[in-house]
Amino acid sequence: MSSDPNDRMRKRDLVRPMTTSTAAKRVFVKSYGCQMNVYDAERMTDVLDREGYKATDTFETADLIILNTCHIREKAADKVYSELGRLRELKKTRLEAGSDLKIVVAGCVAQAEGQDILRRAPAVDLVVGPQSYQNLPELLAKTTKKRTVDTEFPVDDKFKSLPSPSHDRAKARGVSAFVTIQEGCDKFCTFCVVPYTRGSEYSRPVVEVIDEVKRLADVGVREVTLLGQNVNAYHGLDDKGRSTSLGQLLSHVSEISGIERIRYTTSHPLEMDENLANAHRDIPEVMPYLHLPVQSGSDKILEAMNRRHKIHDYIDAITMMRNKRPDIAFSSDFIVGFPGETEEDFAATISLVEQVGFASAYTFKYSIRPGTPASEMDNQIPEEIKDRRLHALQALIAKQQRAYQDRMVGQTLDVLVERKGKHPGQMAGKSPHLLAVAFEAPAAYIGHIVKVRITDSVTNSLVGTLVN
Repeated sequence: MSSDPNDRMRKRDLVRPMTTSTAAKRVFVKSYGCQMNVYDAERMTDVLDREGYKATDTFETADLIILNTCHIREKAADKVYSELGRLRELKKTRLEAGSDLKIVVAGCVAQAEGQDILRRAPAVDLVVGPQSYQNLPELLAKTTKKRTVDTEFPVDDKFKSLPSPSHDRAKARGVSAFVTIQEGCDKFCTFCVVPYTRGSEYSRPVVEVIDEVKRLADVGVREVTLLGQNVNAYHGLDDKGRSTSLGQLLSHVSEISGIERIRYTTSHPLEMDENLANAHRDIPEVMPYLHLPVQSGSDKILEAMNRRHKIHDYIDAITMMRNKRPDIAFSSDFIVGFPGETEEDFAATISLVEQVGFASAYTFKYSIRPGTPASEMDNQIPEEIKDRRLHALQALIAKQQRAYQDRMVGQTLDVLVERKGKHPGQMAGKSPHLLAVAFEAPAAYIGHIVKVRITDSVTNSLVGTLVN
């Protein structure tokens, strides 16, 4: 999956293991990076829930801390080691007080760096990759004897080993949920570590996906986002052994009672087909929003990135989607300062952004990831040039994003009410185009789609009034 734009750290509560002692254990997990890591953190919670784990929301009160990591950029990995430095002091304090603290590094940094984490961070007890977190209870048991690393790619389907969340836990997660349907990547972009940390492409069988979504719908989930590193390359088998496309899967999911909105991310331009475009046109539950990373507006740079598509392919995909669903909104990913990028190449990126017009986009400076082909390329770009280009691109994207939001003022939008807002009496939700909307309404409206007249556009969100 492409990098999460904000490189946000998301935390998901885990729960603690039951022990024979009267003092129950407490566990805290912090998740960095993409939506798939959020999903993985929830599934780790489900695994540990069977062991009787309870949650805490602070490091200081935890007996077990799990950092669920992202390796897509150098900055993301650096954050993990910085956090581990602070946790080392906390663990030292605990030991001096006569109590223990277990520290686990999970996710893509764990997969990529394995034993090196144990060497660099002596406080870490367990390193576990994203293909093995279903084995957390057994791995934690091993740490009583020695520090442990598990970064294997098991033959067995990990999804079949994962338990379903309890009814109460699933319900507490809210009315919107992530569901991983595809994992891994076979594209091998020269800047990306995902094929090495998540493995080759794998699509879950249709029945597994449908069963998971049904369970979510039963506890009040109204919107699902289907996840994959290359989600539109989905080709899971149906109950008759036939390959199923993402467009066909969207149709199956739309038939599940209670599911009113469907999204998917992240897509690759080469996997956009007419069947998927038709799903946006024909299935009301499929939202008019598409995250379609392009990375650069220069064919020369795209070739150096091994993206396998050219700019005309990208424009053709945008045009096809707009012809099928004229109101569709687009977001994308961009990398500036890739090795060899000239001013002309960067100007081509600016031109592409101006031509397409994005509702939002995620922008990054190229970051060397050890072991990737791009890390060994000549003509690495100086940081000051990367900074200048990034600021220029961000300014243009911000202008487009604000203009898109401002066009919503005066319109009446369907908003899925997700939670209470920041102020008393305020609710917060999302529009079909993934815009955050705040408005006054009773809390009983959570989980319902209501009509909201937009009265104001503020930074990264809209404000409105309930129509009825």
